[in-house]
Amino acid sequence: MKSLPFSLEELQNIVAQYPTPFYIYDETAIRENARNLIQAFSWNPGFREYYSVKTAPNPTLVELLKQEGCGADCASETELLLAEATGLCGEQIMFTSNNTSAEEYRQAVRLGAIINLDDTGHIDFLKNSAAIPDLVCCRYNYGGELRYRGKTVLNFADNKTGATKDQIIAGFRTLSQLGVKRFGLHAQFGGHQVDAAYFGEAIRPLFFLAVELYQTCGIKLEFINFAGGLGIAYAPADSPADIMAVSAHIRRAYEEILAAGDLGSIPLYAELGQFMTGPYGYFVSSVLHIKQTGKQFVGLDASTNSFMSPLRYNDYHHISVPGKESLPADQTYDLTGALCEGGKDRFAVNRALPRLAVGDLIVFHDAGAYAYAHSHNYNGKLRPAELLLAADGNAKQIRRAETPADYFATLRFPGSKYGMLS
Repeated sequence: MKSLPFSLEELQNIVAQYPTPFYIYDETAIRENARNLIQAFSWNPGFREYYSVKTAPNPTLVELLKQEGCGADCASETELLLAEATGLCGEQIMFTSNNTSAEEYRQAVRLGAIINLDDTGHIDFLKNSAAIPDLVCCRYNYGGELRYRGKTVLNFADNKTGATKDQIIAGFRTLSQLGVKRFGLHAQFGGHQVDAAYFGEAIRPLFFLAVELYQTCGIKLEFINFAGGLGIAYAPADSPADIMAVSAHIRRAYEEILAAGDLGSIPLYAELGQFMTGPYGYFVSSVLHIKQTGKQFVGLDASTNSFMSPLRYNDYHHISVPGKESLPADQTYDLTGALCEGGKDRFAVNRALPRLAVGDLIVFHDAGAYAYAHSHNYNGKLRPAELLLAADGNAKQIRRAETPADYFATLRFPGSKYGMLS
């Protein structure tokens, strides 16, 4: 069974102050995980984690990880402004975007962020839009398929991100002519991998390109940035990625390839999101109705507009029913919301749970990544609040729930009683 960082009584006290539905994040666990990551890569001087803001775009979480020595990986103007609001600036920010606008480049240059070019064809666009900074990173598309143990992990030929090896070599030469003195290299690993050996294999093409850049262009990289890929344990029987083992496999490839290429020590950067916060967030809802037709439907006081992950990414999120942990899971339910979507608005299908009653609290595990970030307003449903379970055990609100006034705020239509539409 998966455990919760609060008891039924503690959760009831939280709900009394902050009604369901809401997300709640475990500060202590997030901090401990960040420290474990940094410790795992302590063999690499200069290692830094750039937390992927898109994972859970709340400045409180970004600030929390900043305190643990992490930077922020941003993909848009708004995410850059969010990082800035936490006090991050300069090379504490990695700007990893694609199909990038001139205004986004200008914001990144203003902040002194590391610009990670998705397309070396953007060099002139960057120069004309903002400026060519002293440090530029380029995003590498390996080409073909990234395969592991006979399975395709990532089809780069069908992936819009990154530049080819030849494009990066040519781009680095152009950037050198434009005055760039420091270079970084970045690549995406694919998603949700838990086999530690996979990472040692997946990073090798990135290291080989670093050697080739040194041998052909005389460029020693300022850093090598590996992004994403570390999986978490959604089901109780699953095992998460072992960060110490992952680091050991990456270290072996690092020493075999970079040291043999006379490159010495190059700092490694990581852009992790799901691994950093995913297991330490919970989505809490309450049973509103129970309906019996051809099967048992449990209607929650939330809809999947608030928590899309069971539909979009992972069809299983473990569920706890606080106070009923010791009861037999002898009932089968579909847990649903209130959207006008008969077959899609479901958090769980044919899930074995204890007998439920109206008012029961329902807690979905592993909701700390790509969860609130994907919420939306279909059917006029409003986004929920976000809370932080602070290290002292108290819950504090870090984002209030939306109201109808928020929903109407951007509309321009006269005569609304909300006073927000004119």
